[in-house]
Order: sequence, then C-alpha cells, then structure tokens
Amino acid sequence: MSGAMYAAVVFLPIFLAVPIPLVKWKNSAARMIYTECVVLLTSALVFYVLRNANGQIFTLFQFANDLDVGFAVDGLTKVFAGLVSFLWPLATLYAFEYMRHLHDQELFFMYYVMTFGVTLGIAFSSNILTMYCFYEMLTIVTLPLIMHSLTKEAILASRTYLLYSLGGAAFAFIGMVFILYFGTTGNFTPGGVFTAPATQGRQNVLLVLYVLTFFGFSVKTALWPFGGWLPKAGVAPTPVTALLHAVAVVKAGAFAIMRITYYSFGTELLRGSWAQTVVMVFVIITIVYGCSNALKETHLKRRLAYSTMSNLSYILFGVVLMSPLGLIGALCHMVFHAFMKICSFFCVGAVMHQTEKNYVHEIDGMGRRMPVVFVIFTVAGLALMGVPGLPAFVSKWNLAKAAVASDHPLAFVGVLALLVSALLTAIYMMSISLRAFFPNREFDYTSTRDVKDPGWMMLVPLAVFVAVLFVLGLHSAPLVEAFGEIAAGM
Repeated sequence: MSGAMYAAVVFLPIFLAVPIPLVKWKNSAARMIYTECVVLLTSALVFYVLRNANGQIFTLFQFANDLDVGFAVDGLTKVFAGLVSFLWPLATLYAFEYMRHLHDQELFFMYYVMTFGVTLGIAFSSNILTMYCFYEMLTIVTLPLIMHSLTKEAILASRTYLLYSLGGAAFAFIGMVFILYFGTTGNFTPGGVFTAPATQGRQNVLLVLYVLTFFGFSVKTALWPFGGWLPKAGVAPTPVTALLHAVAVVKAGAFAIMRITYYSFGTELLRGSWAQTVVMVFVIITIVYGCSNALKETHLKRRLAYSTMSNLSYILFGVVLMSPLGLIGALCHMVFHAFMKICSFFCVGAVMHQTEKNYVHEIDGMGRRMPVVFVIFTVAGLALMGVPGLPAFVSKWNLAKAAVASDHPLAFVGVLALLVSALLTAIYMMSISLRAFFPNREFDYTSTRDVKDPGWMMLVPLAVFVAVLFVLGLHSAPLVEAFGEIAAGM
C-alpha cells in the first residue's frame, strides 16, 4: 500500500473542499453534485485502503527522531474510519435538503467536507502526536459550523464549545508529553508503551497523568462535568448536530480514550488501580446524569443531546472496564449508537425543517402528517432503549457481560446505571412518539394540515439508517466476532 494513499484519504477532502465557496457555480445543483462526489470519492478511497492495508506505518514528515506525523491501519482504525465513511455521504445528502433555504451554504459545505477529512485523520493516526494534531484541527473546523447562523445563541454556544475544547486539549497535551517522554514509542501499541523499568517508582505519577489525559479527551464525549457545551451546540443546523452527536466529535473523543487506554498507557498498568476507580465513577455518574436531564428537557434537540451524554458514557464504561470483553462492548455501542443517534437527530431535524417546531409539546398529532419520519424515529427510540432485535440490546448485553466478568466492585453499580438509563430512555423517547401519534382527544388536526414528510434527500438517508438498525440488530454476530479479534490483540 502506497503511503500516498494514506495521505489522500485524509487530505483529499480537506483540499477539495476549498473550491466550494470560491467557484462561481452555475447553479446550486452543480455545487451539490461536486460536494457529494468529493465525499463519495473519499469514502471509496477509505474502504479501498482499509481493505488493502498491510499494517505498515506511513510517516508524512518528522519533527525529530521520536516525533512524527504518520498514518497506519489497525483494527480500531477500520471500525472508526469505516463508520465515518459509511455515514458521511448519506449525511451530506440530507444536508442538501436541510440547508436549501439557509444562508452561506458554500461556506457551510466547505467546513462540512473538511470535517470529514480531519475526522479521518484522527482515525488513521499511527501515533499520539498525529492524533492530537488532528484532534485540535477538529475543534477548529467544527467551530464555524456551530456558529453558522451567527445568532447570539449560536455565538455563545461556539464560545462555550471552544473554551471546553481548549481546556480539554491542555490536559490531553500534558498526557501526550509524558507518554512520549516515558514511553518506548509514541506509536499506538497494543498493550501500551510503558516498560517495567519505566514504570518502576512512577506508577502513581503515570496514573495521575492517565486521569488527566482521560478527562482531557473526554471533554468531547461530554463526560460530566465537562459536557455543558453539548446541549448548547444544538443551536447549529441539524446536519451538524447529528455529526457532532453521532459521528465526528463525540466519537472522536471515545476513539481517543480507547487509544490512550489500550494502546498508550496499557490496561496492565491501569487495571485495579485507583485511577480506574476514579474514571469509572465519573462515567457512571454521566450515564445517569445524561438520561435524567433528557427526561426533563422539553427542547427536542437538547433532549437528544443529553441522551448522547448518557450513551457516550456507555462506550466509556466498556473502555474503563479495561478488559477484552469491555472493549468489545464499547466498540459495539460506538457503532450501534452512531446509527441510532444520527437516525433520531435526522428525524427531529426533518420535523424542525418542515414545521419550524422545536419543543416536545409542539409535535402533537404530527405522526399522522409525517408518518415516515415518526415511524423511523420510533424505531430509533426503541433501539436506544435496548429492545431485543435492535442493536443496542446487543451492545448493552456485551457491556453487562463484561461488567459481571470484571472483578471491580463498581462494575455492578455500572450495570445498575445501565438499567436505570434504559428505563429513562424509554420514557423520554417514547413520550415523543406517543404525542405525535396519539394526541389528546381535543386535538385539532386542522392545525397540522400543511405538515408533510420531507423530500427524498432527507428520506433516503433515514430509510438506509433504519434498515441498518434492523440488520445490526438481527445479524450482529459477524461484527461482534470482528470486535473480538480486535480486543484479543490487547
């Protein structure tokens, strides 16, 4: 595999996005075709590289003997890059319809496509320095997307996002420096990069650094108390919030924590330590905190944002169990949650696009007028609850199995948190569907006579996503086996 191919999958969408606002397009259709072709080409290249990768590391350039920017493909790369590359073309198609009547579409789609390339940079990173660089770039390219509307609310949300992200980056930077100093290499290595002599007498120092690094990268996963930016970011256009919550930003945070836990610090150093207990406590708190706030939130997108906080900590719970079974559960939920949450957000976005309604109490009776959207939303809600036959049941089962097999006493508290979260998820998701399909008897259906399902650009991605939910729910065994092979390498 040529090193140029690794660089192409990362930098091609970044460079090809630049002409979008610069070219004088004949019409909007020409711009949309160009944008979709760039995204599809990138996805095709990603799947080609993932299929033909030979495990070699490609060094793009070198700062010093042990500092370089490089790319490689391993099992974790295949999961994250494959997930992103499957979802992005469909999300872009949805965005065309959603953004049709909004301003500055050219700038929007430039940053939207750039974000694709930067996220792939995180996925293909061969070492912690490369991942950190692209992680910071992700903050830069997503910031204009959050503040796209330039309203006061959007500007405040973008400031909050920036402050949280910069604070997290500072902690992550400290951890990176010490990994590079004490570790045998900066490259991601299954089992970690610290030798016994390196850890001798420094165990507590390294554990403190792990906690700092964990909290630094967990800002993007909205771990409590660092998740205040996520509900506020709902002010961004729905195609952005869907990617923030389902694919790019929050999953990049979870991916980074998997890397540092299993490939940098190593579970042999961390398992059974006070550091494992500390991070597990915060993860369990976030699971319950997120779903509790979702239950009382009446704004549709903010309700789903709090749901994301809770579900991202499902993934982190699997990670901090620090076992192969835990990693299998974490990878399952990372993939399955992406489809469930992007499906939910796109349904809510379709409602907001068609009706300009933003709150739960405003959607009474719309299920009859928008049957396709609300049926799909209901399926996504059932999936998030963990109903058997849908994918979250599989991931929650694997997480619970890993917790029971763990010898950590807090793991059983985590299982209880998962059960509480499932109950609250059923309430805050199904209450939306029930109001849409079964309003009170006095409801006047003439008030929604002009409401209808959106166009095909929105419905096609939703149809694909809901079909994937059924496939993953009923035929997840091959995927779980693949995750088992990745975890076995730990």
